[in-house]
Amino acid sequence: MRLASPIALLALWQLGSALGLIPQDVLPAPSLILEAGVELVRSGELVDALAVSGVRVLQGLLLGGLVGVVLGTAVGLSPWFEATVDPPMQMVRALPHLGLIPLFILWFGIGELPKVLLVALGVSFPLYLNTFSAIRQVDPKLFETAQVLGFSFWQRFRTIIVPSAAPQVLVGLRQSLAIAWLTLIVAEQINADKGIGYLINNARDFLRIDVIIFGLVVYAMLGIGTDAIVRAAERRASRYRS
Repeated sequence: MRLASPIALLALWQLGSALGLIPQDVLPAPSLILEAGVELVRSGELVDALAVSGVRVLQGLLLGGLVGVVLGTAVGLSPWFEATVDPPMQMVRALPHLGLIPLFILWFGIGELPKVLLVALGVSFPLYLNTFSAIRQVDPKLFETAQVLGFSFWQRFRTIIVPSAAPQVLVGLRQSLAIAWLTLIVAEQINADKGIGYLINNARDFLRIDVIIFGLVVYAMLGIGTDAIVRAAERRASRYRS
């Protein structure tokens, strides 16, 4: 049933294009967009672009995720870290990270580094906030029990904090993945010579609206696919906690 409305929408779109109600130079028919995608697959351009964009997102996610989880854990466990680290983090979080693109270009050039750092900056805050919140919401009775049993800090961290916080941290990861792909769409407009953003920029120069829309669909499908993987991990973590 969930697929019925998208399929109906595509059918209406195709029908409107066939009847001339939707101009092809404004919004090409779904069949033409699909043909453009098949063309990119056959030429190997799409595979190469996916590999480059995937690496950028993975690098940014690993860097930003590591910073977010480590700082979120430190702030969640220590009032001192909360007093010293959280205020500047909240100040930086209030900045629109995509608005920092001109500064990143001046600081880091127009190569791969600013693209990866933009993704890292965008993904770090959801993980930071969710990790911090998850640790603070751990049941205090569990810590009391652990203290009675003589658990060390690392035993408490491994057996209580990690399992209890994992579901909410995975929620933060889902948010971070969505931001990662959104950031990449913009970041790959920075003088990119490869990647999905490059395909879209190149298509713009040649007025290939079908390729542009197909590239945006690829971004969307990558976001949906990675989100589904994390959702599966989130369900497993929830079952483990219960």
